[in-house]
Amino acid sequence: MARFSKIKVLEAMNSTGMVPVFYSGDAEVSMRVLKACYDGGVRAFEFTNRGDFAIDVFKRLELFARVECPEMILGAGSIVDAPTAALYIQYGANFIVGPYFNPEIAPLCNRHLIAYTPGCGSVTEIGNAHEAGCDLVKVFPAGNVGGPSFVKNVKAPLPWAQIMVTGAVEPTEENLSAWFKAGVFCVGMGSKLFPKEVIAAEDWGRISSLCRNALDIIKANR
Repeated sequence: MARFSKIKVLEAMNSTGMVPVFYSGDAEVSMRVLKACYDGGVRAFEFTNRGDFAIDVFKRLELFARVECPEMILGAGSIVDAPTAALYIQYGANFIVGPYFNPEIAPLCNRHLIAYTPGCGSVTEIGNAHEAGCDLVKVFPAGNVGGPSFVKNVKAPLPWAQIMVTGAVEPTEENLSAWFKAGVFCVGMGSKLFPKEVIAAEDWGRISSLCRNALDIIKANR
């Protein structure tokens, strides 16, 4: 079961401002990436449920994190139904993220006091997620629904909305400053943080550096 409280999870996401989003069917690669992110200052990490036997990789990753990355908050992403969410929660997921809002997942996570962050692409979807008890919503795909301008305009009538954006997020000054000036709670970042050639070369230090630089940019634009 989850090792960190819901409050601790949200505080970590907000204080660092970034949640790496990653999937590999290779448990060893996943562990090295997780440790590289941890060494780079990351404290919340989303492992996505995107391949066959992904849950088996997650189980190994969670046990690894307990020993090698004790302050790392590990969650599961790309979760689209309640049974899958329940499985990941059983194996230690500290938060659940989905590409869209499924009203069956919300009460399950609420029952376990675990944050559920569903993907939303409209003000109505964000409102529905709030009514279901979702403290943090994910605007996805962020680049396609309007980018930083969408976030800024949503925050005008809904200033209490805590928004994570995923999609079209890059570890650059220009990109990150725009998102944080618009008012995001945190960003989710995937492929731009984990270039294929860097993973293939097993250059884990490079991933740590990319994380560290991104976190520095975020801190400067808060």
